[in-house]
Amino acid sequence: MLRPKLLILGLLGCLLLAPFFVVRGDTISDIRDKISERNSAIADLEKEIADFQKQIETTGNEAKTLQTTIRGINLEQKKLSAEIKLTANKITAVNLRLEELSDAIDKKEGKIVESRGTLARTIRNMADSERRTLVEALLSGSSLSKVWGAVDDLERFQRGVRSDLQTTKGLKAELEDTEAETKINRQKLVSLKVALADQNTLLAQNKRAKNDILAITKNKEIEYRKILSQKVAKRNAFEQELLQFESDLKFAIDPSRLPGARSGVLSWPLDAVKITQDFGDTAFSKSGAYAGKGHNGIDFRAPNGTPIKSSLAGVVKGTGNTDAVCPGASYGKWVLIEHENGLSTLYAHFSLIKVSEGQTVETREIIGYSGETGYATGPHLHFTVYATQGVKVMKRKSAVCGGTYTMPIADLKAYLDPMKYL
Repeated sequence: MLRPKLLILGLLGCLLLAPFFVVRGDTISDIRDKISERNSAIADLEKEIADFQKQIETTGNEAKTLQTTIRGINLEQKKLSAEIKLTANKITAVNLRLEELSDAIDKKEGKIVESRGTLARTIRNMADSERRTLVEALLSGSSLSKVWGAVDDLERFQRGVRSDLQTTKGLKAELEDTEAETKINRQKLVSLKVALADQNTLLAQNKRAKNDILAITKNKEIEYRKILSQKVAKRNAFEQELLQFESDLKFAIDPSRLPGARSGVLSWPLDAVKITQDFGDTAFSKSGAYAGKGHNGIDFRAPNGTPIKSSLAGVVKGTGNTDAVCPGASYGKWVLIEHENGLSTLYAHFSLIKVSEGQTVETREIIGYSGETGYATGPHLHFTVYATQGVKVMKRKSAVCGGTYTMPIADLKAYLDPMKYL
């Protein structure tokens, strides 16, 4: 038979109180109605954003003119505004869910206290019944029926203890699950608030970009065409200058320190994948772009403000903005991450960078947002994979740009086909 003292000691580990949460004013029904309203608003906004995206893609496929560029920027502003509303609604929905969880925690804690009281009473009753042991009952001359009655009482009490104990354990497990969901939602809330701040920054940038284009072109198509032509010429000259320098580099690269080429070594840097430019000698590169030497990475379609994620955990080896010295000629805003497996990855044409040099990042962590800084005919992500031994972040004076720029520079042997690892 189970002894009361041993039983009580065994219960201590599962009877700890969880943290106390304040009861909210709204009822659970009110909260759920509000959550339903927010979810409906979120669904409507997601449809609106998807419609804006289709219009942006249609505009992007049209001839590059001042009119289509301004129309594209206006659509991006509308899309960003809708995304800001969407994020705000998600924040409200998460706060409401936290309120609902808080109320659920309060109720579960009350049930645990009630279950503890029941369990304590059962233990006390069992302790009282065991004051006279079976041996004492037999020696006292009690009838056999009374002895068996005592046995039945003890067994009944023990069954009650086991039942009460299981009830308390179940309530405790439910409470822990609710608290775990609360923690997840609090983390989600922090992420949403960061995203909201980023979206407001991107919208402000978008508005400045429109004003800058109108100011530079004086709202004239002929001026816009002239700017595009100058941009292409500078970009080609810069690429040729960089190619000559990289061709002379002789970094030692040990192939045995690289991972085997297989799918899944790296994760996709975007949630939605659409490749618009392949690695190496492609029809586009042979037409004159990339100095006829092929594309040193791959390009993904990525509308302005799309979150860009690290393809693998690693350390940020550098960030920069080539537009500061050579506007429209190269990567624009870029991030280089070194990974432990011998690879490094470059992400370029950001609108907003969210990491800094020396920072450790996890796989699929947001490192910034897509844009069209540097040389870009539209918003996209340029993604390069290097053998780490063959790439360095360097400062180099450019005759083309008339200044000193900072960016990753590599031995040509260090450029690897990203598709062999994605």
